[in-house]
Amino acid sequence: MAHKNMKPVDVAIVGFGWTGAIMAKEMTETGLSVVALERGVYRDTYPDGAYPKTIDELEYQQRFKLFQNIAKSSFTFRRKMADTAIPYRQIAMFKPGEGVGGAGLHWSGCHWRILPEELRMRSHYEERYGKKFIPADMTLQDWGVSYEELEPYFDFGEKMMGTSGTAYRVGGKVVDAKGNPFEANRSDAFPLPAQKEQYQSALFRKAAEEAGFHPFTLPSANASAPYVNQYGCQMGPCTFCGFCSGYACYNYSKASPNVNILPALRQTPLFELRTECNVLRIELDDSKKKATGVTYVDGRGDTVFQPATIVIASTFAYNNARLFLLSGIGKPYDPVSGSGVVGRNVAFQMMATVNAFFEPGKNINGFIGAGGNGVAIDDFNGDHFDHGPLGFVGGSPIWSNPAGSKPISGIPVPPGTPKWGRQWKTAVKDSYLNTMSFDAHGANMVYRDVYVDLDPTYKDAFGQPLLRFTFDWKDNDIRMSRYVTDQAVKIAHNLNPKAINVTVKQVGDAPDLRSYQTTHWAGGVAMGMDPGTSVLNRYLQSWDVHNVFAVGSGVFAQGIGYNPTGAAVALAYWSARAIREDYLKDPRPLVNA
Repeated sequence: MAHKNMKPVDVAIVGFGWTGAIMAKEMTETGLSVVALERGVYRDTYPDGAYPKTIDELEYQQRFKLFQNIAKSSFTFRRKMADTAIPYRQIAMFKPGEGVGGAGLHWSGCHWRILPEELRMRSHYEERYGKKFIPADMTLQDWGVSYEELEPYFDFGEKMMGTSGTAYRVGGKVVDAKGNPFEANRSDAFPLPAQKEQYQSALFRKAAEEAGFHPFTLPSANASAPYVNQYGCQMGPCTFCGFCSGYACYNYSKASPNVNILPALRQTPLFELRTECNVLRIELDDSKKKATGVTYVDGRGDTVFQPATIVIASTFAYNNARLFLLSGIGKPYDPVSGSGVVGRNVAFQMMATVNAFFEPGKNINGFIGAGGNGVAIDDFNGDHFDHGPLGFVGGSPIWSNPAGSKPISGIPVPPGTPKWGRQWKTAVKDSYLNTMSFDAHGANMVYRDVYVDLDPTYKDAFGQPLLRFTFDWKDNDIRMSRYVTDQAVKIAHNLNPKAINVTVKQVGDAPDLRSYQTTHWAGGVAMGMDPGTSVLNRYLQSWDVHNVFAVGSGVFAQGIGYNPTGAAVALAYWSARAIREDYLKDPRPLVNA
């Protein structure tokens, strides 16, 4: 194995998904030289999204073509601190991406902002419900940045992605009553009009209105019309083929780093993308207060040191915490004493699903779909309803998201159907065109005994400890999910189906590594205003090593009700602007500890 030293660069970026691509574009615009290190292979719309091979469900969804190779590096899980963690050996519960574009290549396209109260959740709940309302073991904290500060970056991100949607309020004025009445104020409308409404979404809208709720069209990063973004990158209109989540879009319709940013980065000699480069650690100088670059293993097995003036960790969610732990940046979290910060405040999401089954002849045609398309209600998300009498924290949107029923995985059957045999086959045939589903997609809070650290037993292919999750469902989140799901069932009854099936967590349920939940992990390197409870300051700069920044959903202080991509993107632009306008002029801690 050879050891090599590379030519120094201004910025080394670890991981090339949405946030890595954004940071690369922002840094090269300032004239900085940038190297992006992606551990996976090179991927792009061609050849990975070439039609018709890209709509092969067996290859992409069942054999996980775009997902992480967990035979090479995985994770371990346990429910309680006293338990022995076991490895995650087959992708199921969540699906981390690998390769150029990361999870931003295989995501569905649901492009949400964050609710203002979620950015200051502890303060908001204490002000409205009192300090005793938040459970003692719930480690909520404010993020250190307001919605008003992030709003321009949400707007910029939507224009970058060519997001389709209906704005409710722009510049403080209601502009379209069909938008989300609970949505925070916007500085501008969506860059593209909302996508066409698929049949089951129209049914959901009508049933939700009959229940007294406020349905609106989902904001979708699936283009509703031809579009060219501010970087000059082009998108084509979505054709509702139904192959979004888990696939590279062959039509250039689904926003991805590969479609919306990489073509612009290719035009500058300041940018270099290296694939199959597994970063082992961020290197520090003798003071442990400054990074000198990163060490990685390349595709040939050589160990390489890449010197850099600034290091940006932009790996998927929890992997930033692992990188910080392996690099000795920040104090590891200790759940017993409550001290330390790296690995703290890890959250997932609470998923519940309602399936409605109709008599043959309804012809829902669920195979027609788009990843971010659909209709939602926000009546029970965030703090849009009175939590006082309910006694739990958090909420969830409810949405019908017809993303396209696949021939292998898209075959729900009514309750009571045998697991196999002639009756099962008959139920599959009767149900495929005559069923619809909708989800409660709720926030998962953060707790003192839910965290990540380095596993003492299991190692990856490079001899480094795997990341260990100590994670369990909590009573607060289960009660929230069950309450919101009960509201979703009201909508289902208004559809007058022949049968309804509800999948929702029960008290005492264990996290099931065998069935898909979401891929929406958050936390581990939380941002905040207090170095005693956060890894990063409000500009996503390490409190301990000022030339190290981290981006992605790992910076979230707790889980949110929506999908995380929109918030992660806006925060990346927010951090990049702080680097460009402040840090580069005077490299230093941007917030005094």
